[in-house]
Amino acid sequence: MQTNVGGIDKISRIAVGALLILLAIMGIGTPWTWIGVIPLVTGLIGFCPLYILLGINTAAPKDNQTPGTSS
Repeated sequence: MQTNVGGIDKISRIAVGALLILLAIMGIGTPWTWIGVIPLVTGLIGFCPLYILLGINTAAPKDNQTPGTSS
């Protein structure tokens, strides 16, 4: 599975997801706060299926050059 979530996107997903889950555990907010599981998981694994459908990739591009070769 190729990552398509990177950098600031990943950090913000983890923070928002953790905050929503914390609110759900504390009983503050609605049962919809459990939706925080989705951004938390996508931030932790670095892959978002919705980004595939929308053609978005916030991960840094990987260098396709193999080590030991020159251009």
